[in-house]
Amino acid sequence: MTKSAIVGWAHSPFGKLEDADTEALMGRVAGTALEHAGIEPGQVDGVFVGVFNSGFQKQDFQGAMPALSVPDLAYTPAVRVENACATGSAAIHTALDFIESGRGKVALVVGAEKMTAKPTAEVGDILLNASYRKEEADIEGGFAGVFGRIAQTYFQRYGDRSEELAHIAAKNHRNGVANPFAQMRKDFGFEFCNTISEKNPYVAGPLRRTDCSLVSDGAAALVIAAPDVAESLARGIAFRARAQANDIMPMSRRDPVAFEGARRAWAKALEAGGLTLDDLDLVETHDCFTVAELIEYEAMGLAKPGEGYKVVREGIAQKGGRLPVNPSGGLKSKGHPIGATGVSMHVLCAMQLMGEAGDMQIDGAKLAGIFNMGGAAVANYVSVLERVK
Repeated sequence: MTKSAIVGWAHSPFGKLEDADTEALMGRVAGTALEHAGIEPGQVDGVFVGVFNSGFQKQDFQGAMPALSVPDLAYTPAVRVENACATGSAAIHTALDFIESGRGKVALVVGAEKMTAKPTAEVGDILLNASYRKEEADIEGGFAGVFGRIAQTYFQRYGDRSEELAHIAAKNHRNGVANPFAQMRKDFGFEFCNTISEKNPYVAGPLRRTDCSLVSDGAAALVIAAPDVAESLARGIAFRARAQANDIMPMSRRDPVAFEGARRAWAKALEAGGLTLDDLDLVETHDCFTVAELIEYEAMGLAKPGEGYKVVREGIAQKGGRLPVNPSGGLKSKGHPIGATGVSMHVLCAMQLMGEAGDMQIDGAKLAGIFNMGGAAVANYVSVLERVK
């Protein structure tokens, strides 16, 4: 074993939860992940917490929270990481940097968010903090409006792909039925997702309610260990490759439908791993809105720019297709508690590679790709995971 590895994990349900705050949510998963790994709290060298917050709750300084439920972590170095909707992956990559620099052997990563306690309008305004407020703060519909503009631009350039977006929504909701952690375990079907109705209205045209991820509470945690430590433990899911690439924040200063940062992150990760997309058995990608998943097909290289619709029409991303995308149901079905999302994606892929994903399982999965992005494709993280034990 030559790469740092995930050696244990925990995942709360996602949805409108009774937990009062992120402290309670972290308490659900921090100790459980350590137990799953077979690691004592005293063996942890660093704690890395991913929480966006930005106004969801008054209490901040959230790097200190895991020690409240695991008191033996009280004197362990801990930091909080934030990178918009990629906060969870940012915490993971920071933990990997910590281990690979030689500063520690074992890291606990916890991602959490409590979103549902705020009114819908306030949630929308808080999420706009992940946009460039100087230019984008007045976009109607909050972050849905941001991606509504992206969808409008894409449709103007490449044609109306509303039907393809409905197929993506239907796929992810169908997959989410099998996910025990998912917020919405219901197969809506293509016709419902493709039809404007009282239950499926436009949220930010051309995006409908079924094109938008959910407001969620939840938490997930990982234990990551250096190779020599991982070798002595029960499981090991190694990082075959990882990469981050940013793009400029204001949409006015870039092509908003190119997802250039995402493309660069995928290219860097695949090159670092000596891989092509054909080597991957599944991908968990950041479908905060269905148009994001459509463009991400192009950014990862499944289709040329403007031809993501072919991935949908040919069934490539279906659970039984050439490259299943979001067999967990994605953010669309599972929910999107901002700080927890990236950690959740890694947990679900680790479960796949261990053959422990239940009805979500992709048979024979050996390599899994993860794409988690912050903002409108501004902070872009790719991980490629493989089982080594």
